[in-house]
Amino acid sequence: MQELSMSSKLKYIFSIPVIISALGYFVDIYDLLLFGIVRIPSLKALGLNPDVDGTFILNCQMVGLLIGGVFWGIFGDKKGRLSVLFGSILVYSLANIACGFLPYFPKENLVYQYAALRFIAGIGLAGELGAGITLVSESLPKNLRAIGTSVVAGFGLMGAVVAQLTVELAGSWNISYFIGGGLGVMLLFLRISVSESGIYKNIEHAATVSKGNFLSFFTNKDRFIRYVKCIAVGLPTWYCIGILAVLANQFAPEMGIKEINPGKAIMWGYVGISVGDLLSGFISHLLKSRKMAIFYMLAFTLVGVVIMLFGNTDTETKYYIFCVWLGLGTGYWAMFVTLAAEQFGTNIRNTATTTVPNMVRGLVPVMILAFDLLKNNFTVIISAAIVGTVVFGLAFYSALTISETHNKDLEFTE
Repeated sequence: MQELSMSSKLKYIFSIPVIISALGYFVDIYDLLLFGIVRIPSLKALGLNPDVDGTFILNCQMVGLLIGGVFWGIFGDKKGRLSVLFGSILVYSLANIACGFLPYFPKENLVYQYAALRFIAGIGLAGELGAGITLVSESLPKNLRAIGTSVVAGFGLMGAVVAQLTVELAGSWNISYFIGGGLGVMLLFLRISVSESGIYKNIEHAATVSKGNFLSFFTNKDRFIRYVKCIAVGLPTWYCIGILAVLANQFAPEMGIKEINPGKAIMWGYVGISVGDLLSGFISHLLKSRKMAIFYMLAFTLVGVVIMLFGNTDTETKYYIFCVWLGLGTGYWAMFVTLAAEQFGTNIRNTATTTVPNMVRGLVPVMILAFDLLKNNFTVIISAAIVGTVVFGLAFYSALTISETHNKDLEFTE
């Protein structure tokens, strides 16, 4: 393969598919994490319980992500990557706009109405990242895939920071929902300029190729193991966000901290994740290995979790600093999704790349349930540590034993 010039590399890295995917993921993350940021003020304003009702609503959103991941994954392999990019953003944008009108909804069963809207938003949000990463992976030369997908995630994850700042500047949680939904609708018009993946076009009308067969992950032992390992690799990312950031207020009493704002914990976590995601592509590129880049970042994250939980984290500021640390470590998110894209053939690639991260998100309720059950017999910190031990153990094993995909040719089918 002929070595590309620096100008050619830059043209690929900042091409239309990369830019539009990055903007899409930015809006996706804004809307995905907005509930976590406005959970306490929105539920208090609606007369609901921020912890009990908040956990139920968050779990409904995560279940929506799980179901939506399967739906959009199959849809993207059967109808094309662009169909997902258009359809998913329309669904979650409208759902978020509807959330802005919750103060005007009937007061009866309001918690179920809120949960239903977050469930629908979750279904829509499930398609964005997988389709974007798949499109970018199939559009860029193989030696630039890691950097291109890191640019998408690094920029996109800043949506969490903007979400927190928007809530603070807007002064009202429901206005933040209107802004998020409006950004999504605006993005639809930009996507008109994006072209379908050339690799997908090669099999689009191939009648002999089975496309988007989700069950195929479970009918072949080797494929099933690859699929499960891809999911396990990503678990620590949402352990850190779903428990240590979203539920940050629960750690404050045991740590002797007066108050920890979950919205700020999420924001600072995603400041770190954005930087980590940008770095992860370059680390993988330098090491010529997806596996080792993820392994080193996992190790860095684990050290941060141990010190955060068992060190002298006795001020709100220190807690936020550790959120940045954990964000930097779990910034291998783009690398883990790229790894999933590279593990599977074109005919089920979008299904894999869309379902894998949403399986991770969908397992957040399981982690939270385990965390809540453990709190009946252990302290909050010990409960979080036990869940973390299982999560990191699975991730380390999977990262070390999964097949390497650096520079792998993606023009193949299962």
